Amino acid sequence: MLFEIAHTTRFTYDRPVFLEPHTLRLRPRGDGVQRLSRFALEVCPQPAGSSQCLELDGNAAVRLWFEGEHRSLTLTAESAVETAERNPFDFFLEPAALQLPLRCEGSMAGLLEPYRTPRSAEGEVAGLARRLAREASGRTLPFLSALNTQIHQTCAQVFRADGDPLPPDRTLSQRQGACRDLAVLFMEACRCMGIPARFVSGYQADAPEEEKQYLHAWAEVYLPGAGWRGYDPTRGLSVADRHVALAAGPSHVLARPTEGSFRGTGAASRMEAQISIQTRSTPSSSSEKTSPKERAQ
Repeated sequence: MLFEIAHTTRFTYDRPVFLEPHTLRLRPRGDGVQRLSRFALEVCPQPAGSSQCLELDGNAAVRLWFEGEHRSLTLTAESAVETAERNPFDFFLEPAALQLPLRCEGSMAGLLEPYRTPRSAEGEVAGLARRLAREASGRTLPFLSALNTQIHQTCAQVFRADGDPLPPDRTLSQRQGACRDLAVLFMEACRCMGIPARFVSGYQADAPEEEKQYLHAWAEVYLPGAGWRGYDPTRGLSVADRHVALAAGPSHVLARPTEGSFRGTGAASRMEAQISIQTRSTPSSSSEKTSPKERAQ
């Protein structure tokens, strides 16, 4: 699928302020299933300097710093992206990934620890994870599918323009949440079963063009033999070619598209965002498969 994306974020201040350094993660990922063919970034006011940064999770970030006082900051990113992952189940799992709880051994254990540690090994979310794991006979892929479906069917999606994700136990008890809340709930349940999970921010193709479009959030899990694989509990679907990833991290903080602050005594700020997403399909492959493959030895 081909995406044409225009994303403008404008911060306004009720009096002149000093802008602290900002980190922008507005450049879509480029990898084997997501090809970035065009990207342009405009910043107003002109920054005093900038530097490119490849972050730990592969996010292409840019660091900006400013001089003087300003009444506004406008960030405009335009991207053209082609997504190619039509079949999200076209992979083999290594034997270590077939059964729960998933165990990571050797050097991978330390690398994945920030993605595997749950907030709590007890409580309602852990209980949900254990129940779904039992119903899936301890098999990893059926568990992930059941968890994705469970959250989608039992938690209503609500819109919340800003703010951090809610704690996962609160989202589960309220049976509702914004996309970022549902993603964090999915991640927590996965981590209770030893499955590494990370937060992803980006765009989706499913919003009607006549409606206002927003950033989207979902989760990725690390499966030995398959790598990072996306699950979107808001939609109840495995992530394929209808999502465009911007940034990922073990927490939502490290996947924020825009991060920064300002200095100004008594100053207040306001943020407005406008996103335009246009898509068109590409010819489908005749060699698509429709189910995941597990490799046992």
